[in-house]
Amino acid sequence: MRPVAMTEPSLGASASRGAAVTAGAQIFRIGIQLAGIVILARLVTPYDYGMITMILAIIGIGEVLRDFGLAQASIQARTITRGQQSNLFWTNTGVGLVLTIVTIGLSWAIAAFYGTPGLQPLTVVLASTFLLRGMTTQFMAHMARNLRFGRLSTAETVGQLVALGVAIVMALMGFGAWALVAQQVAQAAFTLVIMVMLAQWLPGWIDRHATIRPFLRYGVGVAGSQLLSYASRNVDSVVIGARFGATPLGLYNRAFQLMMLPLSQINAPATRVAVPVLSRLQDERKRFAQFILLGQFATLLLVGSITAICISQAYPVILVFLGPEWLDAAPLFQILAVGGIFQAVSYASYWVFLAKGLTKQNFYYALVTRPIMIGVILLGSMWGVEGVAWAYSLSLAVFWPVSLIWLSRISDAPAREMFLTGLGGVAITAAATAAAWGSSLLIPEGLSLVRIAVGIVVTLATIALIALIFPPVRRQMVGLLELRRHFRRSTAASDSTADPLADAPLPADVTRDPAA
Repeated sequence: MRPVAMTEPSLGASASRGAAVTAGAQIFRIGIQLAGIVILARLVTPYDYGMITMILAIIGIGEVLRDFGLAQASIQARTITRGQQSNLFWTNTGVGLVLTIVTIGLSWAIAAFYGTPGLQPLTVVLASTFLLRGMTTQFMAHMARNLRFGRLSTAETVGQLVALGVAIVMALMGFGAWALVAQQVAQAAFTLVIMVMLAQWLPGWIDRHATIRPFLRYGVGVAGSQLLSYASRNVDSVVIGARFGATPLGLYNRAFQLMMLPLSQINAPATRVAVPVLSRLQDERKRFAQFILLGQFATLLLVGSITAICISQAYPVILVFLGPEWLDAAPLFQILAVGGIFQAVSYASYWVFLAKGLTKQNFYYALVTRPIMIGVILLGSMWGVEGVAWAYSLSLAVFWPVSLIWLSRISDAPAREMFLTGLGGVAITAAATAAAWGSSLLIPEGLSLVRIAVGIVVTLATIALIALIFPPVRRQMVGLLELRRHFRRSTAASDSTADPLADAPLPADVTRDPAA
């Protein structure tokens, strides 16, 4: 059966529209997540948060195994048949089921490791998310592959909103840590249901004639590097929970999550838009470089602005959003925010690894750098929770240029330009942070909202001033406004000979079965 020919808009138009739709949805999702952080921090104690973090730090590794890189493999592939996509669905679902059973079996061992018996039943219920998310993986990949970002964002947003409502109701009823468990399970379940309704695709039964070996080979590299990355990102939580207990871990977790809120909500949609588009431009070096540099700058501009406010106004931010009982998390918040900007700088390197199919090299890179990061974090724990935070942040700062050197040896990616763009983003963030911090010294400590408001205004004004003074920054901002022009393709057939990308297809849809 041959793929059905479809009339599609240009890649540039779809990319820019997808970016706009996704960005709009992410702003709304950030609002939901921020509301959840603010409300639940006043209903659930640091100890309860620490309990859930203890579990997730260990069992979260199953999320990497559950996906096994097959979502990105499906998105990155030039073509995919219906049989292959069905086989990928059943593979993700089967792995999710196995992980659910294994996690239930390990629940007693996890509780014993931390010396906290109450973790065992919480772990059993959380285990169900592996199966639910395993079933969701290929529905998400199908919509991303076909650039249906609006539907994808709708499913994720509604699932997040319903889950937050469930958590708030249970927290008000005094369920504590169980409210946080219910939030995880409800989000996984409702997101699955809505994605099934919106995807306009249903998997068939296993097709023994449709091989998925190329996808598995791609996925091995992605999964291997993600496992190492996950271990390095979560060893801090495991160490703090085991050495210092649930309450310090709860404080660290809220500081970390508040720092990660803008990062995760910006990186996820940026990667969702960037990887499919870059995959189609991987043989067009000039346009590939244009897209990735503009994408990197846009990400840094957003993350840098938020990071500047987080570092300069950490104490009023914690006081307003989490409440006075969480103020001990403020210095951790500042330290981790330093690492956050370097993590954002590194996102573009990850896009290159995925878009160019360099998953094996990405695994080798992770195999070298992530164990070092784990060792540095273990060493940092000798200086307490703040030592762990500094070790995490400094590791991210050091490994960013290493990733670019690595890429320069194995690809034609514009590594030098990516370094200069990233360095400029870090410098802009540092200047905005200093200006916002200086402005806060003029305002009494009791006026937290005023301090935050002034910090936001000063941060944005500083960035605007830098753009006026320095032409390269101004050109990058103009480039963002004209992103669609960089990837515009003529719809007229006569123009296709002048532009080699003019008739380049969008990501191919799967072979359609009329009966589906």
